[in-house]
Amino acid sequence: MYPVLASGPSAAVRAPDRLARAGADVYRLAREEALVRERYEKALPAARERRAEAERLRQRLSGERFVSSVLREDAGAAARAQYRTGGFTARDSLRLSADDPFELLALQETDAGRRDRLARRLSDADDRGRALELRERSVASSWQALDRDTAMLRRTLGGAVDRLAAARDELDGMAAAAVGGGHCAPVDRDALDADDDARPEGDRDGPGWTRPVLSYRLSAGYGGSGANWSGTHTGQDFAVPTGTPVRSVGPGTVVDTGCGGAFGISLVVRHPGGWYSQYAHLAAAFVAPGRRVRPGEWIGLSGTTGNSTGPHLHFEVRTSPEFGTSVDPVEWLHGRGVGL
Repeated sequence: MYPVLASGPSAAVRAPDRLARAGADVYRLAREEALVRERYEKALPAARERRAEAERLRQRLSGERFVSSVLREDAGAAARAQYRTGGFTARDSLRLSADDPFELLALQETDAGRRDRLARRLSDADDRGRALELRERSVASSWQALDRDTAMLRRTLGGAVDRLAAARDELDGMAAAAVGGGHCAPVDRDALDADDDARPEGDRDGPGWTRPVLSYRLSAGYGGSGANWSGTHTGQDFAVPTGTPVRSVGPGTVVDTGCGGAFGISLVVRHPGGWYSQYAHLAAAFVAPGRRVRPGEWIGLSGTTGNSTGPHLHFEVRTSPEFGTSVDPVEWLHGRGVGL
């Protein structure tokens, strides 16, 4: 009887592929969330400004309507006075006893001119009111449409944030499983579907040197003490979400990788001049020992493997690949024109 062959590769063999797909999901969803957030943050002030403009137009329209009502009332009063006095306003009634007929005609001409001026002003006010009303309706319709778009973007952003959080949780779980099983082989970074592949990202702070992550919050610094370290802290921590692209700070060659212990999934890169940089607590590594890397090249994804209380990158600079020869990485980067 022949043994039954497995229908596919073992779980250990498939693990790097699943980790790569999980990393690809985090990368894709992070880009999607960033794009939606950018659109939302641009749409929100535009909607607010358009709403404020509609309110300003509404107030101006209210003022024009008030002016029109006053002019219309004044014109009505003039018309009623003409009917009662035969063409003279109440203002002129005290002078109707004048004997000079030319004076009476002059008074009547003055009154007619006043009525004409009132009529022109009323017509102008009505024209302005109609124009403002059309403009107010257009702007109100516009901000209502922007409001609807903003509300839709807010819902879309909420969904993107939730999907990204779930993908990061999955990536953390798979990274922990890879460490637990001792299978931390580098994953295929091409699976991340990066538009620029792993080229340097164009913002080097100094000649040939750059930061290990682009967006971050500095947390535990070099030389600090705490319950998580047996001695003092030997590197600089960058608080970043799981799945953040981690970059080589300079040109060099990968000389070591880790898959457990305090540093979890980690990498060590040798740089010119006998310096070494380490990147620890990764969720995935993209490069294997012997691989030459460029400044800014993606070499892994941040995570929380090893002795870590939350997602971050632990970055060290050493004089040898072994632990215990670290120097202050912030000062080291500053010396190469890289500010943090």
